[in-house]
Amino acid sequence: MHHPTICVLAVSLLSALPGAQGIYTKKSPVLQIDAKNYDRLIAQSNYTSIVEFYAPWCGHCKNLKPAYEKAAKNLEGLAKVAAVDCDDDANKQFCGSMGVQGFPTLKIVRPKKGGGRPAVEDYQGQRTASAIVEAVVQRINNNVVKLEDKNLGKFLSDKNDTAKAILFTDKGTTSALLKSIAIDFADVITIGQVRNKESKTVETFGVDKFPTLVLLPGGDAPGVVYDGEIKKETMVKFLSQAGEPNPDPAPPKAKGEKKEKKSSKAQAKTASSETSSSAAESQSETPTQQAPVIVETALPIPAVNTPEKLIKECLTEKSHTCVLAFVPSGEDENAKEALASLSELAFKHAQSKRHLFPFFEVPKSNERAASLRKALDLSKDVEIIAINARRGWWRHYQAADFGRVNVENWIDAIRLSEGVKKKLPEGIVAISVEEQTPEPTPEETPEPTPDATESVSSEEATPVTPEPSIDAASDSSESTPTQTVDPTVEPETAAETPIKHEEL
Repeated sequence: MHHPTICVLAVSLLSALPGAQGIYTKKSPVLQIDAKNYDRLIAQSNYTSIVEFYAPWCGHCKNLKPAYEKAAKNLEGLAKVAAVDCDDDANKQFCGSMGVQGFPTLKIVRPKKGGGRPAVEDYQGQRTASAIVEAVVQRINNNVVKLEDKNLGKFLSDKNDTAKAILFTDKGTTSALLKSIAIDFADVITIGQVRNKESKTVETFGVDKFPTLVLLPGGDAPGVVYDGEIKKETMVKFLSQAGEPNPDPAPPKAKGEKKEKKSSKAQAKTASSETSSSAAESQSETPTQQAPVIVETALPIPAVNTPEKLIKECLTEKSHTCVLAFVPSGEDENAKEALASLSELAFKHAQSKRHLFPFFEVPKSNERAASLRKALDLSKDVEIIAINARRGWWRHYQAADFGRVNVENWIDAIRLSEGVKKKLPEGIVAISVEEQTPEPTPEETPEPTPDATESVSSEEATPVTPEPSIDAASDSSESTPTQTVDPTVEPETAAETPIKHEEL
């Protein structure tokens, strides 16, 4: 056999081996993302997403694939179902920054109302399509206005030049389909929902069947009744005559710039302009009830300005874990973002009444800080470390940015004693006169004292280390410390009813 033939055969065999490529093909309904496009496709998306972090050699990941693809089909148009191959060298650091410690790890990413970084939480439910769909649907943001007889007038008269759409339904809950449509047309068309028991409103619009969708294009244009199928594609096309839906992800707005609203004078089919105007005049002006706005607050991070205070707080042989943010003296965007993330996390744990190790701001002018940075080989203007002088270890924050999600994942790994620790160099810890050693505080998990036999690996190591041999021996090893992984994927039963679009 000729050498070229052998090479072609070898390449063919390698490409056919499990793990040579990702689990999901290009035709899969699961969106395949990576470290480079995660922010654009997921973090900046208008939609709630669920993201699977997997490795091609992982047995549990292969078992999850059918259920995960089924969930992706059921959630099409409602939410995003994505996956990241953490075995790809280009994604390993990103997977580590997301707190991935085992495979598969599922995380739900929910956009923050009003903008800002999305909320990220671990999915802890069953590994079935129906359970995944239900968990994601519950986390879809609801921009739909609940209407009653008493507040319809306010709804119709408010921003009268803006198009509106009202769904008349016999259900008390808001469907995932209507929520997704309201997300598509946010700031373009205001979406309302009214129940059939609101007799005055139903009578005003002459609705006699449910569900019925009525579009009010705005201005003097008469209302239009939708008579198509209850499917998102056709409903979005119908509403687009009054304004174009938002692109996803939406491009950032310039400061002070308002979203352009496109409207057209649609012709009436059944509802008339007289109906809309009489409804506005006959209803009360009671403001529409809206969900309470939760304002996040931050706790200020105390500054350690003197060498003596830095030693007392964090560098004695009795000091427990401290998180130190080294920042320059002047204005710096990275420094502001790092301190803001730590402030928000401090407030979050304080509200939950969880005892967390202290965070300190350490200005560059602190002489002891300068020597500590030099000893730990910290060269950037803004650096965050965790240090435990009593146990003799430190950890380095190495993510590309200082956003809250990345910082929180790093903090959580320290709380759970996960990840890579480095041994402190000699001369860092100040020896105190007293020899009494206090008991560990509740915020730390007691750890064995480092000795000569302890291997302290480099922080450059990737937090997630694929081990195919372990997977081959026993799939049960593929689990995260914070997440119980089902050894097998539960089979889908005939009784399971996937979330469909026909839920209006």
